[in-house]
Amino acid sequence: MDWIPVSGFQLRKAGVQFDAVRVDGDEGRELADHMERLTGGDPGPVVVEANGRRAVYFLVPPGTTTHRAWPRGVTRLNAGPTHVGYVPVPALQGRTWPLSWRFPPTRPGRYVHALLLRSVATVLLG
Repeated sequence: MDWIPVSGFQLRKAGVQFDAVRVDGDEGRELADHMERLTGGDPGPVVVEANGRRAVYFLVPPGTTTHRAWPRGVTRLNAGPTHVGYVPVPALQGRTWPLSWRFPPTRPGRYVHALLLRSVATVLLG
């Protein structure tokens, strides 16, 4: 997967290989826990941030965050005619602080299921 950096971390333009859903703080970690349980431990790629807003980034297929209402507390990172979002992506190993993979990508084309994520986020975040 050529979008994963060899070392450190890099910003990737949303809407190309993936979109992302960001949920900050404890709510994001709780959402990741729920997704882990619902998917038997493989929800798809999820990046966590150790400092600042302690964001959790759920990588979903490109184009799946648009045209749907998401609950309050969710930030959608995608690309459109009037905006561009960027997603921080850490390497699979080495020094990547403050970012790390909560659930690393397992194969090309495998992402977090956007509809399941939206449903769980709606219940959890109301």
